[in-house]
Amino acid sequence: MSEIKLNKVVVYGLGAMGRPMARNLKDHGLLIGVKNRTEGKATAMINELDLDEFEDDEDMFSQADCILTCVAADDDLKTVVHDFIDYLQPGAVVIDCSTVSPNTARTLSDDLASKGVSFIDAPVSGGVEGAKKGSLSIMVGAERAQYKRASEVFAAIGSQITHMGRVGQGQATKAVNQVMVTGVAQAVCSALAMAENCNLDMKKTIEVLSAGAAGNWFLDNRGNTMVNNEFNVGFKLSLLHKDLKICQATVNELGTEMPLIDESIDAYAKLMDMGHGDDDISALIRLKRSLFEGGKEKEQDND
Repeated sequence: MSEIKLNKVVVYGLGAMGRPMARNLKDHGLLIGVKNRTEGKATAMINELDLDEFEDDEDMFSQADCILTCVAADDDLKTVVHDFIDYLQPGAVVIDCSTVSPNTARTLSDDLASKGVSFIDAPVSGGVEGAKKGSLSIMVGAERAQYKRASEVFAAIGSQITHMGRVGQGQATKAVNQVMVTGVAQAVCSALAMAENCNLDMKKTIEVLSAGAAGNWFLDNRGNTMVNNEFNVGFKLSLLHKDLKICQATVNELGTEMPLIDESIDAYAKLMDMGHGDDDISALIRLKRSLFEGGKEKEQDND
């Protein structure tokens, strides 16, 4: 059983990332069903992809050899796994592409093992664009045999698939990824707010910065949108805030603190309080712009 490739996948979680992953799995002939806690989303996807309908959840999950989950947070993942755990056949595999804590991944792995089911933590990076293109970077924590079984599933949704080690190591890698993401966002948003206040041509500024040592994915994909005040194109900042809490806990478990994480949590919490929780993470430029507005007020006071 351990050497048989996974080829009957149910996707549980049809958000901004789950929907395009389901489409790519269908294109590769691997998808048999979908599930979402909001039933309408599942029905719409079943119709769009012309999927077979099952008698009930037990019928669907019992026929799957792989459940790919993609939900918002730790508690959500625990809930959905325990919704279907009793329906799975021994030898099935749960692949989780959510971002949760390494401890949650290890706990669920133990819960599923008691039913003869394997668990793979496989958080992803690359945004909605990467999910649509099937070019996600996937950080995998799993037994090597299960990692190999899932190779075709991963190939359908990602282009960079890396086995990071045992269960939990995928999520630890994602935590490192999110620290870097938030650091880049802090730098790019600060720099572009400064450029605006220097009255630079922003299109030219982004082009020249992208071509040099300051170039990065965030600048390429969010630079022009953020200076045009378009904040509905990517990863919601409320979700990064949640991820950064995981990063904070992970760093604390390692016996230290990281100011970048703490400051970013505070910044995104402030934006959420301002009603911007559904904006993408480039909305951080709102706070960076306010720094310069404060400076202008001081200049006016001195006059």
